[in-house]
Amino acid sequence: MLEVLLIVLAYLIGSIPTAIWISRYFFDIDIREYGSGNAGATNTFRVLGSKWGSFVMVVDVLKGVVATGLYVLIPYYLHDEFDRTNFMVGLGLAAVIGHIFPVWADFRGGKGVATLFGMILAIQPLVAAYCVGVFLLVLYLTRFVSLSSMLASIAFAILILFIFKEKEPLYRGFAIAVAALVVFTHQKNISRLLRGSESKVPILKYRDKRRGRRRQTK
Repeated sequence: MLEVLLIVLAYLIGSIPTAIWISRYFFDIDIREYGSGNAGATNTFRVLGSKWGSFVMVVDVLKGVVATGLYVLIPYYLHDEFDRTNFMVGLGLAAVIGHIFPVWADFRGGKGVATLFGMILAIQPLVAAYCVGVFLLVLYLTRFVSLSSMLASIAFAILILFIFKEKEPLYRGFAIAVAALVVFTHQKNISRLLRGSESKVPILKYRDKRRGRRRQTK
């Protein structure tokens, strides 16, 4: 019974609509009515800038970490690694679902990538660190958060299945599901990437300006 209550609590934590509350409180707008219409960190970067985009991303990651860490409230899971991992996956997924379908915001939220990362960070920090590396590298090279998120999620599945070779079937299935889910929720982004109309986040713009000036002087 306590497990069910904690999963519901994890969902409610994930449902905290960070981007929506920030946009309404500080800018008197609904972030879902601008940019891509998504209530996540990426669209916040586009619409409100890197300062608020970074804030939203950090909070959304923390939602995943806190929700997944709720297992500590049940002493049994502190001593059983297999059951603990499975329960943490359940808690984390509840938070991700809450982020995508937030009860506090008419069930219209973000894509859950940041919260999903927070979940992975809580379960397996080293894997999370590798995924961050992939994300940052792709973001540095392209400034496309959508592409960075998709490649990082695919890297997560590869790491779990082939590099770390996790033996737990549920965790392996979860890794595959994560990659599929992230790619599925980014279908519109994939279309825009193929058309060349995907927006870049407003970071590293000084680097791009320097490159532009170099091209002009050649």
